Amino acid sequence: MHRIWLERALPPEHAQLLDRVAILLGPGTATPDDPLSAIAAAEGIVAASKVRYDGPLMDRAPRLRVICRTGIGYDNITVADATARGIAVCNAPEGPTISTAEHAIALLFAVAKNLGPASAVLRGLERFDFFSHFTGVELAGLRLGLVGFGRIGRRVAAIARAVGMRVVAYDPLLDGAAAAAAQVDLARSLEALLAASDVVSLHLPLTAATRHLIDRERLRQMKAGAILINTARGGLVDEPALAEALDSGHLWGAGLDVFDPEPPAPDHPLLRHERVIATPHVAAATGAAKRRLWETAIRQTLEVLNGQRPAHLVNPEVWGRAAERRAK
Repeated sequence: MHRIWLERALPPEHAQLLDRVAILLGPGTATPDDPLSAIAAAEGIVAASKVRYDGPLMDRAPRLRVICRTGIGYDNITVADATARGIAVCNAPEGPTISTAEHAIALLFAVAKNLGPASAVLRGLERFDFFSHFTGVELAGLRLGLVGFGRIGRRVAAIARAVGMRVVAYDPLLDGAAAAAAQVDLARSLEALLAASDVVSLHLPLTAATRHLIDRERLRQMKAGAILINTARGGLVDEPALAEALDSGHLWGAGLDVFDPEPPAPDHPLLRHERVIATPHVAAATGAAKRRLWETAIRQTLEVLNGQRPAHLVNPEVWGRAAERRAK
């Protein structure tokens, strides 16, 4: 039987996927002084996002052959270290797409319609002319700028067009023909997108090149009164600079599902800002998305351990070496 280490406890409804084919390891099988001790016996890892999977950690598991993320992002896995050790890295890119796109739109509506402050005031004791006090943003006819146009960005675009928004996208991999087919305008540069968009929504991975992509200068390039939405990775945004842009009134508001680090400190200024709607990285925390994420990650982990190439192999160059390793 395969030995698989789980970063998160396996939900009971998915237990049958590993029943009689794997011995499950995880925090519950660890020693009190080392929550990762059970990794030493692992052949496969089903990884979440809290543990950093780098070379030293991989070296603690000499039989390790695959690490599979229950999500699309794999910035907590040092892929180069895994590749150097012949370890396959997989992800589940389809799992969170629908729910994350819906969450991005939900944050956009909540910020644009001033739902946070309005709800808080209504629950208070003071009574006044609410209609005169509150002003929201009508989104129909406004321009939504998508930074990154992968699976999630494309679905956000479709929903936004359905409510009457115009959509422009910036993605180095997007060409004019593909943009036209998706019924979005193509921005030739990030700066052009920021200057033209009433709403900017981030849908790209966190890398060394994209860390703090939205910094103080880029925030200044955004239109006055614009809205920023981030359901991708907290590290894409310079958070102190965002707080300054909100405090100054340059931005209307922000909808954030991700922070850097996570969870943010209880006194984080963006959590208490009246122009921010914040959620704790739960965009994909729906029953349907969780089911897809778990099933995809488990299936691919078993495929690698059984010598089958998985559908979402992040480091394909490792596959030939992995086959040689299995043959030994």
